[in-house]
Amino acid sequence: MSRTTTGEPAGPAAEAAATPRGSGFWVVGAVLVLLMLSSSVPSALYVLYQQRWGLSSGMITVVFALYAVTVLIGLLLFGSLSDTLGRRPVLGGGLVLAIVSMGLFAGAQGPGLLLAARAVQGLAVGLATGAMGAALLELAPRSRPALGAQVNSAGPTVGIGLGGIGAGLLVQYAPAPTVLSYLLLVAAFAVTLVGVFRMRESAPEARSGGRMRISARRIHVPAAVRGRFAVLVLTIVAVWSVGGFYLSLGPHLALSLLGSSNYLVGGATVALLAGAATAAQLLLGRVEPLRTAVLGLCGLLAGLGLVLLALGLRSAPVFLVGTAVLGGGWGAAFLGSFRALSTLAEPAHRGELTAAVYVFAYLAMSVPAVLAGMLTNIHGLHRTSVGFMAAVAGVCALALFVTLRLAARTRAEGSTP
Repeated sequence: MSRTTTGEPAGPAAEAAATPRGSGFWVVGAVLVLLMLSSSVPSALYVLYQQRWGLSSGMITVVFALYAVTVLIGLLLFGSLSDTLGRRPVLGGGLVLAIVSMGLFAGAQGPGLLLAARAVQGLAVGLATGAMGAALLELAPRSRPALGAQVNSAGPTVGIGLGGIGAGLLVQYAPAPTVLSYLLLVAAFAVTLVGVFRMRESAPEARSGGRMRISARRIHVPAAVRGRFAVLVLTIVAVWSVGGFYLSLGPHLALSLLGSSNYLVGGATVALLAGAATAAQLLLGRVEPLRTAVLGLCGLLAGLGLVLLALGLRSAPVFLVGTAVLGGGWGAAFLGSFRALSTLAEPAHRGELTAAVYVFAYLAMSVPAVLAGMLTNIHGLHRTSVGFMAAVAGVCALALFVTLRLAARTRAEGSTP
């Protein structure tokens, strides 16, 4: 029997109106893709904002990082809320905030409203993240239980890729791109909001009663799995450090290396990274999680090496090849580590553990990007990019070493993942 948003058993009418399990899974998947798509749309517009309003690279990374910081605030405030309140109301609240943020973006005429829009957008994603991750695991088709973790890891890259290329096309060829992009997203969010309200509740212990309390809560990782969690999160840190750099400064770097003024180039660079990541995730979806993570880390190291070579040679073709290889490693490493991490939590704590994973992901996305933006104002984009890629390569090498040790220990114990 399904439950209402308050956690009470639903009556026959509500039962009939609720979206079936499989449809609910894809509704949540669409929410994940759209939220990630909306988060990457500003990346393709940063160069345009920079030119119109005279913003420095440091200011651009602050705008980008504000999103990540407010996502973290949302995760810390609401990370496990859906475990008790239910997935549906939390997802619905996240979508309403997302719609508000799109309106703020559309009305922005300077950095003030742009910062406000990014802050509200981050809260929307932070509110919804734990609920999305847990609902995808719970609503996955019974014939394909691994699909939940696969969509959890592929959804962000699909959304980021679509957002980058879509916004790039609109900026270059459509009228009023800084308004039209966001109005289209308002319509898409409204449609998915209807789908969320029609889906079945999947939280195993959602309950009613009392007022909803919003308070900072400690993201808890069970003591028995903290060692494995720490090893796997190191890969998450490496993956999202790369993602943060490309989403904030990647379009500017691509335009510089390619010597182009076409705004589509910036969006296409983000789309190339995310598209390669998605392709790798689809190809490796049935491979054992730790093996996938190891393959991904090797790809990250190879891609970082090619990007460093491209920066040394100032070669646009090598940069594009390196970005594609980097994207493939990014997708595989995230898929493998997320699948391995998803097995560490009991069902009643999936939202909380998913939130813990994304706390590290968004810290890795924001802090290095802001540092890179500040250093760009001092040392220039080229030198900063070289130093950043070299530092991330060191993190990847460490993550590869400890993941190989974890894989060997897991094989010896005959356990999973």
